[in-house]
Amino acid sequence: MPDQITYTEHAQDVLEKAHELISRGDHFALITSVDIKGGTARELGSLALVTALGDMFGYLSNGCIDQDIRLNALRCLAKKERKIVHYGEGSPFPDLTLPCGGKLKVLIDPEPDRQVLMSALDDLVARRPARLIFHTSQAAQTLEVEYRPKPKVTLAGRGAVFRATTKLAQLAGFDVSCISPDEDDATALKDACGLTVHPLLSPASAIHLSLDQWSAFLTLFHDHSWEPALLQRAVRTPCRFIGALGSQKTHEARKAVLLAMGCEPADVERIHGPVGLVPSLRSADLIAVAVTAELAAAFSRSQQVVTGQKGSTYQKPVFEPSTG
Repeated sequence: MPDQITYTEHAQDVLEKAHELISRGDHFALITSVDIKGGTARELGSLALVTALGDMFGYLSNGCIDQDIRLNALRCLAKKERKIVHYGEGSPFPDLTLPCGGKLKVLIDPEPDRQVLMSALDDLVARRPARLIFHTSQAAQTLEVEYRPKPKVTLAGRGAVFRATTKLAQLAGFDVSCISPDEDDATALKDACGLTVHPLLSPASAIHLSLDQWSAFLTLFHDHSWEPALLQRAVRTPCRFIGALGSQKTHEARKAVLLAMGCEPADVERIHGPVGLVPSLRSADLIAVAVTAELAAAFSRSQQVVTGQKGSTYQKPVFEPSTG
């Protein structure tokens, strides 16, 4: 079969596709990594789905065995059979190796509990962690996974660095929102990224910042008079990362202004400045890479966490597979 894999990363992306298919009444198989050992490309609990037409959304192995997983999912859909498939060390498929070593078990379910999946999506969209339970054997063994909301980045700025960082952050999989006083920037980002940029009418504009612990906030201005009111609001939120563009001298002046505005010293010290893993760059595209790399480091902790493996009663089980 031709390659029909869309490499979506986050559980929310897969669940949003599931919602689309459910709304149309289409059938699909949900695939979950339920056991990993050694080197693997994805985390335990990673999700993917395969439609009845053979389209796959999400991935479990970075390409080396995803085609075989897709074919197994199509067979499960045809037979309406739940199944666990084992790859790597000890697998019955010696010709399908995992180049990075280790082993992987995936659970394929052609009839997942749609209501439970949509409840999980509702949680993630509302920026709440979502938990799903997977039955991994007939011996009542379960895997309970907590999926965290998609990392969100709010960027406030104008000009070339602002545009380049917005585009790259979106390509890196962040949920991106933007604030800018520049209408040309707003038009360019709407055309390039499909983003609606919230207007910033003056440096003292009252802008509501919706920032939670899975969020980051960046100011990317060369005219730094736009920053103080925004940063004052940002440091009072629980967001994970706050960064600001500029030189070290600019950053010291920035901190002094915020302290004079009444910000707590500990809050001011939360601001990473100058933002970006590589200092003193002179290219907007390279600055965007350095800034996005620092964001990646801030969000490097797993986006899904195994919270239980036996006897959990959190909610109705999503799967009760045969051993296959």
